[in-house]
Amino acid sequence: MAYITSVNKLRLKFPDEKGLLFKDLTLSFKKGEKVLLLGPSGCGKSTLIQVLSGLIPYSIDIPIKSENIQIPNSWGFVFQDPDSQFCMPFVDEEIAFVLENLQVPREEMPERINELLDMVGLQLEDIHTSIQALSGGMKQRLAIASVLALNPDVIFLDEPTALIDEEGTEQIWNTVKNISRDKTIIIVEHKIEQIIDFVDRVIIFTPDGELLADGNMTYIFSNYKEELKKYGIWYPGAWEDFKRENNQKTVSLRNDNEVHLKNFHGYRKKEVKISLEEALIHSGEWIAVNGQNGAGKSTLLLSLMQLIKTSGDYQINEQSIKKLADLQRKAYLVFQNPEYQFITNSVFEEITYELKGGKEINNEYFHKKANDLLTIFGLHDKQHQHPYHLSLGEKRRLSVATAFIQNPKLLLLDEPTFGQDAQNTFKLLELIESERQKGTIIIMVTHDLNIVQHFATRVWEVKEGRVISDRKKNETKKKVEEKAYEYSI
Repeated sequence: MAYITSVNKLRLKFPDEKGLLFKDLTLSFKKGEKVLLLGPSGCGKSTLIQVLSGLIPYSIDIPIKSENIQIPNSWGFVFQDPDSQFCMPFVDEEIAFVLENLQVPREEMPERINELLDMVGLQLEDIHTSIQALSGGMKQRLAIASVLALNPDVIFLDEPTALIDEEGTEQIWNTVKNISRDKTIIIVEHKIEQIIDFVDRVIIFTPDGELLADGNMTYIFSNYKEELKKYGIWYPGAWEDFKRENNQKTVSLRNDNEVHLKNFHGYRKKEVKISLEEALIHSGEWIAVNGQNGAGKSTLLLSLMQLIKTSGDYQINEQSIKKLADLQRKAYLVFQNPEYQFITNSVFEEITYELKGGKEINNEYFHKKANDLLTIFGLHDKQHQHPYHLSLGEKRRLSVATAFIQNPKLLLLDEPTFGQDAQNTFKLLELIESERQKGTIIIMVTHDLNIVQHFATRVWEVKEGRVISDRKKNETKKKVEEKAYEYSI
């Protein structure tokens, strides 16, 4: 049987890693297959599709050995980090660059560009917009549009909807389904709800990259549920099982932490980009920030962290906040893109940098605390690696771990669970919950309705640059339950 892409006895070793990632891995993919790759964060899923596409080793120099690798004649790749694949500075130019290479006549390009943007739901007043002005989710849509422009035989999708809101996620997958009838689609994805009726094959990997199972969706989720739970891999109903096994208890909270905002605005280039009329936030509140991509959620966090110009009244424990220095030891922001905050050359240096103002850490207490956090976040064996050498899920866990070591009064998190397997998602959320129970105020941008339902105490909805509603959890529960997905496998 002819295969469109395959690897035979693949072996791969990353620099600074002791062992092999893959040990004689053999896999083949037929034309037209829709395949989902599942496994714990860091098990090699993203690496595998980079090998199948030829990015490794021809563009990314990583030592590999194999008896044979068959690369598709025509393929497109959507990366976890959309910034890593853009070639041009403006939206229309990015897609035009692809069309130009396909020799599409210039006069046909504007119509084709608009068609592609409509397909992925990227609505812009001016398509000649700077890519860097887009939100993370809008960038992901642009990346998908540029790949669809190629009309390739094989599409590799590496967490294509990680930063996209619920409505947009559905739209993206509907688009993929509509254009993929004769195409081979190989997907790395943790958000599996929208694709369980689309893929016809599921491949599961163990934490060290060993092949655990390979079969159709019904067979895999009927016969390997215990293994999926053991390795912390997402499966239909994982959230329901977690909620059933982890009923939250009422905890007595300290009441010595308070944030007050009134007529608060954030600006970019002298233009108001986010507004919040008034909010009083007490110790131990967990605010989930919802809204469509581009609504201003990340801008709100940047404003609260004083990383862009603001106006209005902003107080923490009755102390006025006017600039970044006023937030030292009070607030910490975990960026949507974890690489934005890395400033050292090793994982251990990164997690301990702020404790001594960047100086070398010798204190035994700090060493223990840092090592404990690295163990909890599954990064202890990575502590000597450069942060940029980690997988996206590992980078995200490191960025969150740096926040925990500082014990801030206000913890701001921008999509902290994206790119995470089930085990690390629940572990991370439980750690955030433990900080909340100590009195820390949590403000988290998230598209995950399960987080809203199970963890948040309050919800802010952002629309067109304004916080338009502020609701207690019980007021949103019905809405969340109506939207929650139910599974029957």
